[in-house]
Amino acid sequence: MKIAGFTIIKNAVKNDYPIVEAIRSILPVVDEMIVLVGDSEDDTIGLIKAIDDDKIKIHHSIWDQSLRSGGTVLAEETNKAFDLVSDAYTWAFYIQGDEVIHEKYHDAIRTACEQYENDKRVEGLLFEYLHFYGSYDYVGDSRKWYSHEVRIIRNDKSIRSFKDAQGFRKDGQKIKVKAIDAMVYHYGWVKDPAQMMKKQKDVAVFWNDEEGMKNYEGIPDSYDFTEYDSLARFTATHPIVMQERIARKNWQLELDTSKKKFSVKEKILYRFEKLTGIRLFDFRNYKLLR
Repeated sequence: MKIAGFTIIKNAVKNDYPIVEAIRSILPVVDEMIVLVGDSEDDTIGLIKAIDDDKIKIHHSIWDQSLRSGGTVLAEETNKAFDLVSDAYTWAFYIQGDEVIHEKYHDAIRTACEQYENDKRVEGLLFEYLHFYGSYDYVGDSRKWYSHEVRIIRNDKSIRSFKDAQGFRKDGQKIKVKAIDAMVYHYGWVKDPAQMMKKQKDVAVFWNDEEGMKNYEGIPDSYDFTEYDSLARFTATHPIVMQERIARKNWQLELDTSKKKFSVKEKILYRFEKLTGIRLFDFRNYKLLR
């Protein structure tokens, strides 16, 4: 049983993506790591090369700017990267440029891949998610943040990235998955306020046509992190690979975790989930095998 990792990245330096941490976080789990680098305006290539690990295989791509609506280009690039995984691998581990795996889950991930290697019903493995917001001290805990997603898929090229590359489909249908005891730490919403807004404006082109981009004209240069519905304080440990980045944090942010901004319906569903651990009426981007 062998596992290949794969990821896509573009303008990692410009937008301060933790792509180095993302890659390093799964290197102990995978036998090869495919990194598809887009046509960047910075030294993203140099950043990836500096990781200096024999498992890493760097490939190059030019992003199709005509696929700028709804994040379609992200799925297209993800499919390109997946197609570079050879038939020698049973599983393909997809990691996005702002996602990191804690080292405490490495053994559980390898074990799950071995456990389901020959169970062809299982087309993917489902991870739980933590979404950090504003700083490394807060996580979003409302229903607006997706709680689970597939990050390991069987090496079956009929499985394709879906919409803006959040999940996967096989022949247009949701793939069948098993939940595993592992979590993805998502850091996409952790940046200093100026860098966060700069990134928002830069990546907006992947979701909007020219008319939609007009909405970004004249907006502030600093992101307002006080606009949230619900947060919880994070008191556990971050992955080891994140420690250096966290130590470099150069902005202060204090957010009120007692603030809750819900409709009556949202408040009821939120309280039910906190009491039971069950998220009612949640959209699932997969079919969970029991």
